[in-house]
Amino acid sequence: MKRVAFPKVSVALLITIILLSFLGPLFYTLSPYSFDKSAILQAPSIQHLLGTDRLGRDMLARIMQGGQVSLLIGVGSALVASLIGLIYGVFAGYFKGLWDKTFVFVVDLFLTFPTFFLLLTLVSYIEASSMILIIVIAITGWMGTARLIRSQSYQIASKPYIKVLKIAGVPTYKIVFKYFLPLLGPIFFVSFSFGVSGAILAESGLSYLGLGITPPNMSWGSILSSGKSVMEIAWWVSFFPGLMIFLVTFSLIQISDYLQQISNLKESATESI
Repeated sequence: MKRVAFPKVSVALLITIILLSFLGPLFYTLSPYSFDKSAILQAPSIQHLLGTDRLGRDMLARIMQGGQVSLLIGVGSALVASLIGLIYGVFAGYFKGLWDKTFVFVVDLFLTFPTFFLLLTLVSYIEASSMILIIVIAITGWMGTARLIRSQSYQIASKPYIKVLKIAGVPTYKIVFKYFLPLLGPIFFVSFSFGVSGAILAESGLSYLGLGITPPNMSWGSILSSGKSVMEIAWWVSFFPGLMIFLVTFSLIQISDYLQQISNLKESATESI
C-alpha cells in the first residue's frame, strides 16, 4: 500500500496559530482596544512587532484577539454544517423513498442560489454577531457534506449484511451508529476540514464588505477591511490578517487532502479484499 506523506508542517502551523490566538494574549499584554495618538500607523518595530493601525492600536494584539473570533466562527459553523449534512445525508441514503426525494428537493433549492449571495442576503437582514454568523454560514454550507454522505450511505445501505440486519429487526439507531458512522467518519472529517477554511473565508469576505463582525469586536476579516483605506501607506495593517487567513486556509486544505487520500486508500484496500 502506498504511504501518504503526513502534513507535519501544516499541522504544526495550524497548532501554532491556534495557540497564538488563544494563549498569546496571556503573555503579550498590550490591549487590542487601546488608542495611542502618538503611535498612529507605525511600521513593525520592537515596540509594536506587527505595527499599529490608523488609531494607534497594536496590530499583534488585534490579530490575536481577531483570531479567536475567526477560528471560533470557522470551527463552529463547520461543525454545525457537517452535523446537518451527516444527519440528513444518512437519513436520505438509509431510508430512501420520501426522505431521499425531500433531500433532493431541498438541496436543489439551496443550490439554485449562489452560496455567497445567499449568505449576503441572510446577513443583510440580521445584525451580525459571532453566533449569528455561525448559524448563517452553517445554513448555507451543509449541502456539499450532505450529498457526499448520502452517496456513501446509499452504498452502505445496499450491502448484504445491512439488509440482513434490517430483516432481523435490529433497531435503526444501532445499525446507523455501529455500521454507518464508522465508515462515514473519514468523509465527515474531510468535509469538516474544508468547511472550517470555507467558513473563515466567508466570514472574512462578509467582514471585508462591512456585513460581518462590527466594532468594537474584531476578526481577521474586519481587521483586513479596516486597512484597505491606508493600504498604500501602511501595508502591514492588511497584510498580517490576510497572511493569517491564508496560512490557516492553506494548512486546512493540506490536512483535508491528507485525510482524503487516507480514505481513498482504505476504500481501495477494502474493495481488494
